[in-house]
Amino acid sequence: MSADWENKLYFGDNLDILREHVADESVDLIYLDPPFNSKATYNVLFREKNGTASHAQITAFEDFWEWDEEAARAFHEVVTRGPGKVADVLQALRGFLGSNDMMAYLTMMAIRLIELHRVLKPSGCVYLHCDSVASHYLKLVMDAVFGPRNFKNNIVWTYQKWGRVLKKALGYEYQDILFYGKSENAELIEYPTRAWESKEEYVRIRKQKVRSDEDGREYVLSDAGGGRRVKRFLDEAMEYGRPIGEVWDDIASLTSSAKERLSYPTQKPEALLERIIRASSNEGDLVLDPFCGCGTTVVVAERLHRLWIGIDITHLAIGLMRHRLKGAFGSQLSPYDVIGDPKDLESARALADENRFQFEWWALGLAEARPAHDKKKGADRGIDGVMSFRDDDSGEYRRVILQVKSGRVSSAHIRDLKGSLEREKAQIAALITLQEPTSPMKREAADAGFYDPPGLLPPVPRLQILTIEELLSGKKLELPISRDETFRKAPRQFKGKRQSSTLGR
Repeated sequence: MSADWENKLYFGDNLDILREHVADESVDLIYLDPPFNSKATYNVLFREKNGTASHAQITAFEDFWEWDEEAARAFHEVVTRGPGKVADVLQALRGFLGSNDMMAYLTMMAIRLIELHRVLKPSGCVYLHCDSVASHYLKLVMDAVFGPRNFKNNIVWTYQKWGRVLKKALGYEYQDILFYGKSENAELIEYPTRAWESKEEYVRIRKQKVRSDEDGREYVLSDAGGGRRVKRFLDEAMEYGRPIGEVWDDIASLTSSAKERLSYPTQKPEALLERIIRASSNEGDLVLDPFCGCGTTVVVAERLHRLWIGIDITHLAIGLMRHRLKGAFGSQLSPYDVIGDPKDLESARALADENRFQFEWWALGLAEARPAHDKKKGADRGIDGVMSFRDDDSGEYRRVILQVKSGRVSSAHIRDLKGSLEREKAQIAALITLQEPTSPMKREAADAGFYDPPGLLPPVPRLQILTIEELLSGKKLELPISRDETFRKAPRQFKGKRQSSTLGR
């Protein structure tokens, strides 16, 4: 990888991006968690098409994961131009499953897995995260793409899940991670371990007798091969940790109260990604996540000093990732580029015309805000996004609420935003608009006054208007700065060489 490499977030269909932007054998590690709605009923997923539009089973790729013309074209491409084994498997699966949403899902995965195989280095590894509804079919496709000899493990991530007791089946408390290498040269770099809970656990699991030397120091005799035994002091032996096999039962799923939770439906724990990235990559290696979601893979890759590429098809995900990366690393964040999002006013207008929700998510990301968690699609209570800031050293965070408008705007929108500012007890509100604000709008905003608590420099308008053109040119929301110089120059999150996280270890 060249010295001037910049990490990358791509917006768009990962199939197109892989083909157009990712070079052959350039990636060291791939993790993917392709969206699949396992809560949908089995019968709906396997329902034959009757010519009527069906509800999408895959929320993030709702235009892809149903058997339609695009899925049929992908199937035809794989069968006629793809690797022979993959074509054989897809044809066999279609003969068994028919033309339904499940077959569309497998087809769309197959054509992407072929590209992922191309970009992976011979020494590289791929981890495909899935659930039991589709894992057995996906393993057949993975065997065809990567070769059955390169299958390494079916990792079972199991966790405690409290819910209602099912009458027709047992509770669902695990997910599968299919682990493959590109070739026989792919090896684990760091074998996953976890700390021993106690000396008693070590002795019970290892079944070794504890002895004491003349100084009273405890030791065990371990098998060194060839019938030889080697003396190891107990505390030193325990430092290596307990090796973890295919069943990962020590990483909890994210609860509603978890600190890292972003209310993104498919979010995975950082500890899970840290274990995978440590196991199959070195510092400086390139990690790729083609279904990046809220960005857990790229955040952990950044923390562990890996290079990274993230791809997602929604501006919601891209905006969340930008916000998450900035919040996690601040000024210590490695340079990265966002590719595929609007770069000028004309492309911003085109996005607004195509999909106003995508425009809204993109605009919030441009303003370095995040979508409001409680905002429901189609409902508008005057809050599309939120930001937090600190203006003193008390540790308390203040709140900014934002509204995004892609159409015509007027003074009425400013008055409504004023009402939201008071109702939500926020300190600052901002209107992001594609259109230029009118003079009456500016006067209405000015009437909201200033946020000017003691000790701040300078006071800032409580209600601000930012146009997309201004944001594209680099203008930022005005936020207050503390007069306290020690607060302004507080130590950064990382200073000098960054320390590796110990999540999951």
